[in-house]
Amino acid sequence: MAQEKVYPVYLIAGFLDSGKTSFINSILSDGFAAEDRTLLLQCEEGEAEYDQKLLRNVTVLTVDNQEALTPEFLEAERRKCRAVQIIVEFNGMWQIQDFYVNSMPQSWALYQIIATVEGPTFDMYARNMASLMMEKLRNADMICINRCTDEICASLRQKNLRLVNRRADIYLERENGQSEDYMDGTVSAFDLDQPVIRIPDEDYGLWYVEIMDNPQMYAGKTVVYRAIMCKPPQYGRYFTPGRFAMVCCADDMTFLALACIGYDVSGIPERAWVEVTAEVAVEHWDPYEGDGPVLHVKSVAACRKPDEEVVQM
Repeated sequence: MAQEKVYPVYLIAGFLDSGKTSFINSILSDGFAAEDRTLLLQCEEGEAEYDQKLLRNVTVLTVDNQEALTPEFLEAERRKCRAVQIIVEFNGMWQIQDFYVNSMPQSWALYQIIATVEGPTFDMYARNMASLMMEKLRNADMICINRCTDEICASLRQKNLRLVNRRADIYLERENGQSEDYMDGTVSAFDLDQPVIRIPDEDYGLWYVEIMDNPQMYAGKTVVYRAIMCKPPQYGRYFTPGRFAMVCCADDMTFLALACIGYDVSGIPERAWVEVTAEVAVEHWDPYEGDGPVLHVKSVAACRKPDEEVVQM
């Protein structure tokens, strides 16, 4: 029996005038729908309009009544235009969960959620419509905050949106159109004010990248994480518990480990799962080819392995 084709859905969510239409124009101008027939589901109309020159391969369907978005209706409309992918300009007053639970046909798959936010109105919406706003930020794979000034960028980094969503790529777009990464070395995906920072198993890869890129943020902090014991003889008194990570396939498997020191692990078997408690320092270690995070270990205890042993990057 032939497997049913899956149609990817790219959902752009945000309040009115947050830049959703402009974002869609930008991806269309980059050739997003140049070769593939695309259904563009418009659930909200603001001041900006779609660039008609970019709609050659795109069918626009405007539906501003949420109750009309049934799986049967949406699939019938996709078939009419023979679309192989779907862009949704989502209404900012609707819950994303309602759409993917109640509205999406079975053959549609939510590939990416992009949340757009207007920088100057961020605080207003956060105060007055917090639940609606946070729902979009928490579910997003990418967050684009536009019309940012220096003051707005500094204020947003002080709020630390990474604590709302650890996994999303977050970009700040300046008033001149230039974009910058929210993560500038001063913002962490973890609450560094905690006396002990516990790294969730599913966030090990994220933490590894962050501490390797910005070890100074963790200097003097105590961390707790689970990993596989590794004691390379060539590293002498250093040991390197870590996790296997897969970037895109099994052939890309790599071992992500940090230098540990200061604890007798001679009685702990190689490849045993352990919970490590350590204080982070920034020191020279030859395999780093310079300074990097060196963990001064306070304890190592046997533990159960995580439900997912391999980290997905």
